[in-house]
Amino acid sequence: MTEFADISGSEAPAPPNLPAHELVYRKLRAMVLFGDLSPGQAVTIQGLVDELGVGMTPVREAIRRLVPQGALESRGNRRVSVPLLKASSIAQIIVARQWLDPHLALKACERASDEDVAHLASLDTALDRAIETGDHRSYLELNYRFHKHMYDMAEAPILAEMAEGLWLRFGPSMRVVCGRIGTQNLPDRHKDTVEALRARDAEAAARAIREDVLQGMEQLRAAFDQ
Repeated sequence: MTEFADISGSEAPAPPNLPAHELVYRKLRAMVLFGDLSPGQAVTIQGLVDELGVGMTPVREAIRRLVPQGALESRGNRRVSVPLLKASSIAQIIVARQWLDPHLALKACERASDEDVAHLASLDTALDRAIETGDHRSYLELNYRFHKHMYDMAEAPILAEMAEGLWLRFGPSMRVVCGRIGTQNLPDRHKDTVEALRARDAEAAARAIREDVLQGMEQLRAAFDQ
């Protein structure tokens, strides 16, 4: 079971004694995941070095890992950018997520403890505050952390890795959607999910998560169709 030090919207602290290159990778990954780097925005490697306050080598290593994951693309001249999401890519992500997330929710329900359910409820309460205040960054991070905790609960690391890889591809574009429609109009079936988990109703949990995923992904597709 994954534990978090706080649920205020700040990303969970990294485990102690991680090597520098891993810390930099996680920081840069979060910048991509939560839209701190906009899709299509080119940044220099030196600019990332300055922003993160680290050396060139760990930044290059982080980029080397993120490019094959589809989170960044090389632009040449020591520049990288977050790829622009295409309509065909969104369609593929929808197909993948509407199976992966519900299946992981099923497995999570089988293994859920009372502590897990309480933690998800706390994350959802914090998510509600982010929606009410229009805090896009916190909304995106808390939404991810809710799903991520369920992935961890499922104890299916290969499937969880696949699901998290998809977040790196669509996460930055969700920041754009938040900016266009605001947090008040974003989907949230998390309360239904928490109640299903509390009742240990795996099928209901899977249905709620599937609806949550499809609503969010269809809003993303609609935003790109405009």
